[in-house]
Amino acid sequence: MTALLLRSTTRPRRKAGGGGSLLHRACLGFAALVVLTALAAPWLAPHDPNAVDFAASLANPTPDLLLGGDISGRDTLSRLITGARTSLLGPLGVVALSTLLGAAIGVTAAWRGGWLDALLSRTGELLLAFPGLLLAMLLVSLYGRGLIAPVVALSLAYTPFVSRLARSLALAEAGKPYLAAYRVQGFSGLRICVRHLVPNIAPVVLAQSTVNFGYALLDLAALSFLGLGVPPLTPDWGAMINDGQSAILEGAPLSALAPCLAVILTVVAFNVVGERFADRVAGRTA
Repeated sequence: MTALLLRSTTRPRRKAGGGGSLLHRACLGFAALVVLTALAAPWLAPHDPNAVDFAASLANPTPDLLLGGDISGRDTLSRLITGARTSLLGPLGVVALSTLLGAAIGVTAAWRGGWLDALLSRTGELLLAFPGLLLAMLLVSLYGRGLIAPVVALSLAYTPFVSRLARSLALAEAGKPYLAAYRVQGFSGLRICVRHLVPNIAPVVLAQSTVNFGYALLDLAALSFLGLGVPPLTPDWGAMINDGQSAILEGAPLSALAPCLAVILTVVAFNVVGERFADRVAGRTA
């Protein structure tokens, strides 16, 4: 999860139009397609994703059911399309919360230094030692199933990674002359950080957050697969994989393979886009 965002200046840059660029364009296009599908899911789904038809249980693909039916006879394609919304909403919440909180902690620690820096750094190290999935399971057991508890738990687990990155970037930026000039002019530390320091480190932090999005999607899908994520009947890729286990034993694996493939391709797409974004940021800052 901790992607190497700062590249060596001696590393040769990829040529435009090379294989890396082609892979990046393909992954960017796929990621955009998934996002658009999630936004337009109510209009794209051909059937009600929760409509049960036992006559279509484990049905093979037909013109009416392009991906067949699941164990309850629900349209797999409609659940796959509708599930994109839930499957992307959770990771978005994790990334938004962890990025905002982590960046604030990291910049504050770097700017203030001293005992506050030590306290925040040690607290982050303690959180790093506690597995995010275990924390999510604990909160789900206390507050019940849904998106809120897993998103909060994974946000806390991802925050130290962002804060450590933001702290290292802020420390490197804090020693530059332009920030010293603002201090001499009497600008407050808050104004300097918000208006000048944060915008300069934001591209690198956002590149890391793009990579974190893919990992958060994978973690939340794992929780749903274990039955600790979204409530029953809610279309979700992880829950669909769980529901499709029995279908695999019955010789109809499509209802499980389709969401599994969607998770894998989406995670890979966001990771490649994030890494490419990081390369470009490193190229500009080198």
